[in-house]
Amino acid sequence: MPYFRTALLLAVMTALFVAVGWVIGGAQGMAVAFLLALGMNLFALWNSDRMVLSLYRAREVDEQSAPEFVGIVRQLAERAGLPMPRTYIVENAQPNAFATGRSPSKAAVCATTGLLQLLDRRELAGVIAHELSHVEHRDTLIMTVTATLAGAIGMLANFAFFMGRGRDNPLGMLGTIVVMVVAPLAATLVQLGISRSREYEADRRGAEICGQPLWLASALGKLGMASGRIPNPEAEAHPATAPLFIVNPLHMKAVDNLFATHPSLENRIARLQEMAQRMGSGAADIAPSLRNPAGPWSAPAAATAPDEPRRSGRGSVPSAGSVPPGSRGPWG
Repeated sequence: MPYFRTALLLAVMTALFVAVGWVIGGAQGMAVAFLLALGMNLFALWNSDRMVLSLYRAREVDEQSAPEFVGIVRQLAERAGLPMPRTYIVENAQPNAFATGRSPSKAAVCATTGLLQLLDRRELAGVIAHELSHVEHRDTLIMTVTATLAGAIGMLANFAFFMGRGRDNPLGMLGTIVVMVVAPLAATLVQLGISRSREYEADRRGAEICGQPLWLASALGKLGMASGRIPNPEAEAHPATAPLFIVNPLHMKAVDNLFATHPSLENRIARLQEMAQRMGSGAADIAPSLRNPAGPWSAPAAATAPDEPRRSGRGSVPSAGSVPPGSRGPWG
């Protein structure tokens, strides 16, 4: 179902692009719009990863410069049957992460310094597993295509005001104005709809990769509270990149509505908790590098921020240490 919905939304996005070309110049405008979309997508396909990493001034790390982080990425990539991605760190206080690259063999996984300071090893494993799910499903390519199409639709809609007055315009001036307003809005809604559907699927598959849904649920609870307080200037300057992150990096209320870049964290955490109950997941038999919940960059997981609420029930924020002992984990 997620794949069908994504394919349907991409088809709608493509139809919007061609429709705007038709408004500008009839059949000839449609052909020009198609060729423009093809060129922009080919450029984005080959350069999107370098562009995004450059925007955030990410630095590549390896086993020598960041052994704990790279080691967790390597373990999870092996579990997922994926090539080892390139690993990057961004100097940014907001705890967040993203993946980019057009294919698993060209993928990169990036974490902020804020993420590495906030999370313990198990929570970090949950976040990295989520990002590797995006790599596995080629979501980074899908989001690149949708972002490129959305931007091109907005550009063409602006051109329509100046170019859509001629005799080839089938809708007339009033129709052109309507297209200028409706087309970019519709493209944005489609882009965000694709992003939200892929996040739910990445949560599910990421929990399968690390074998512990509550690790990711705990991480999302921490990230949601911290990201709302800590700004991400680069993301604010380039909001089109927001859907790439595991949680919304922009300062706006993250709710499940038409204009949200991500599903609500309450809904995502609730789904992961339900998945944990079905799996009967625990925290035993984990790898030696993950047995100590204290992260290599921060205080132990048991040390909760003073303003972090301890809640229970559906959609509540679990701690990594609250995973019930006694059942098998994937790291043994």
